Amino acid sequence: MTSFDSSPTLTAWRALLAVAVVFVMLATTGWTAVRHQPPHEPRDIALASWARGRIAGHPLPDTDAPPYRLAQFFATLTATQRTALADRYPLVVGNLNGAPVTLRYHANRRALVQARAVERRRMHDVRLSPDGRADALRRMERFRSMLAHGRHFLAFDPSGKGHAAEVFGDLDKAERISVVVPGVDTNLLTLERTGPKVNAAPVGMAKSLYAAERAARPGTRTAVIAWADYTAPAGIGMDAALGNLAERGAVRLGALVGALPGTSKVSLFCHSYGSVLCGVAAGELPSRVTDIAVAGSPGMRVERAAQLHTSAAVWAMRDRNDWIEDVPNMEVGGLGHGADPVDRGFGARVVSAGDANGHSGYFVPGTESLSNFAAIGVGAYGSVTCASADSACHEGISGAEGM
Repeated sequence: MTSFDSSPTLTAWRALLAVAVVFVMLATTGWTAVRHQPPHEPRDIALASWARGRIAGHPLPDTDAPPYRLAQFFATLTATQRTALADRYPLVVGNLNGAPVTLRYHANRRALVQARAVERRRMHDVRLSPDGRADALRRMERFRSMLAHGRHFLAFDPSGKGHAAEVFGDLDKAERISVVVPGVDTNLLTLERTGPKVNAAPVGMAKSLYAAERAARPGTRTAVIAWADYTAPAGIGMDAALGNLAERGAVRLGALVGALPGTSKVSLFCHSYGSVLCGVAAGELPSRVTDIAVAGSPGMRVERAAQLHTSAAVWAMRDRNDWIEDVPNMEVGGLGHGADPVDRGFGARVVSAGDANGHSGYFVPGTESLSNFAAIGVGAYGSVTCASADSACHEGISGAEGM
């Protein structure tokens, strides 16, 4: 692990390297500006229908209403009325912060059934190109997998490349909730993987963390969310070097955390570009967020942890074989994401990544990186292994405080 050298020569070289990176991106990927969603996307249609809807003679509430007001609205309905709304407007209710968790699960399962049927029809649509029909097959298979028995989705939207958030554990009864925030190329088709890269995808990350947390402290009721509910950069292009998508995603992350049930403590585990998003979101998150842990981070868009303006403990790790170490940690004209979170001058609690083995290996079962994440997630701070460069990562915090 390298420490920050503020010499003018090194700073100049990093600036030149940053400019070189920009030119390479422009030459090879172009400006991948975020496009507006095309009209008539499924969720847009559902929202328009909801806006015209009524129940018991009364109009339905604004979907942008605060979660507590939406919770009050659903509390006034009978169980039959709530289910009827979920069945009629699944893409609205399933993504509505403030709606009961189990109702959102029900709505999203119904939305998945509908989305799978749409892709099954597209698979045989002769008006589509062979590539279009192949894409429909991949999406249909993904939705089929998501409909497997026992899976619970707190969010689902098939529009565009798609969003989703899957829950492991009992969210309503959890004492500790962990949210996994993934990085680039996050969408419905990359939500989960099989084979050796299973733990590099959002669902694999969350499943591994959930199992590790239960093993670390069996008596603590935990829940983990695989949060793939934002528009992530596609590849290492200009979007990945800018903060626009992180800013938009931060709003969505804040809305999720603000609407989580109960009063349980929340920990964020932010990987790669997901750490940029968490850095942008940090200052607006509720106080129940006690920990923000980043791995393989290109930066959090600040120069010091104190500039995140959060009461949460900020943790950082990076494996010695992670290629992200070679990305210039600076910001030039909006490009780049600022200082390296594992630099001692940044002020994060630097913990050991152990045998994570590269940029995508932090959530692999049996690794020290995952064990450290699990200890943070359940509040067993005394079990966290500090990196050799930061033996003071336990300062001012103890396992008792995490209970």
